[in-house]
Amino acid sequence: MDSSAARTAAPHPPDPPDGAHGARGGQGERAQRSGHQHPPAGPLPLVRAAGALCWHRAADGGLRVLLVHRPRYRDWSWPKGKLEGDEPPAAAAVREVEEETGLRVHLGPALPSARYALGVDATKEVSYWSAHVPSGAVPPPPRPDEVDRTAWVTPEEADARLTRRGDRVQLRALLEADRSGTLETWPFVLVRHGHAHPKTAWGRSDDERPLAAPGRRQAARLPELLTAWAPRRVVSSPWRRCTTTVEPYLLASGAKMKTRGRLSEDGHRRDPSKVTRLVGKLLAKDRPVLVCTHRPVLPTVLDAIAAHSSEAAAAVLPLHDPYLGPGEVLVAHVARGTGRVVAVERHALPAA
Repeated sequence: MDSSAARTAAPHPPDPPDGAHGARGGQGERAQRSGHQHPPAGPLPLVRAAGALCWHRAADGGLRVLLVHRPRYRDWSWPKGKLEGDEPPAAAAVREVEEETGLRVHLGPALPSARYALGVDATKEVSYWSAHVPSGAVPPPPRPDEVDRTAWVTPEEADARLTRRGDRVQLRALLEADRSGTLETWPFVLVRHGHAHPKTAWGRSDDERPLAAPGRRQAARLPELLTAWAPRRVVSSPWRRCTTTVEPYLLASGAKMKTRGRLSEDGHRRDPSKVTRLVGKLLAKDRPVLVCTHRPVLPTVLDAIAAHSSEAAAAVLPLHDPYLGPGEVLVAHVARGTGRVVAVERHALPAA
């Protein structure tokens, strides 16, 4: 299904043409190869970008994937674009999909990244994720000077239409995930609270110990990152440094929070098995959730996740103290209907 429409938002400069096109390379490839340029000395600058392979199930049960057409380069590719400043790649992927297709998506498991030369001036690295779209409906492209058409196609059609040979790497990974039953997932998001006021400089009850300035900055950045998964349920330790960490996300998203004393340091110390049971129940609910807790509680939470994980996913869970840095986010992708974790990724929040 192709779509196009008039401009609805001010454009930003489109990506330069992708390197290493196949035989179907368009104008961008020819422009890139023209002239006689000398490579700069030293490492090439790295241009970071992010995108997603949007997919849905057709009425026949088959997979459909979404391609975009860029009129400037006359090519077909996946929706993607450059990061803005220190924007998290996962957040950039969601933003770029919306800017190019009009679709607001949530990310599934990560796919292989792409890395290639942009002429002789820079290297480009694109982080990719899968992204489920409930139906094949797609609005007109918001910025038709950048993307003038979108098309839901079969994997076979995508293989034939993609301009850049390297884009088939992500397609093959998506198809393998579909065959193995690991494509359709929901996110279990684990957050360690942000940098806290030092315990040695705090003379009151530890449950009231607040975030330090770097932790408050991390909390302020959390909503941007969590646009990638948008969990509507938050389960947190009731201690101040945890609830303050997730508060900006609650305000930005409208998500609802429940506190559980067993996720606090004292509650965990009294009975770690209650944490194990809580994690098991959350994994069985088959609904996106965010859990915020403390460093001493993390090994019990991670052990419980590992007990519900595939061998490959369990192998990449952190094993050693401190497990996650202050403010760090771990996303465990849980296969629908199984409660089994099939992929894991981690994202640090800057404290500066």
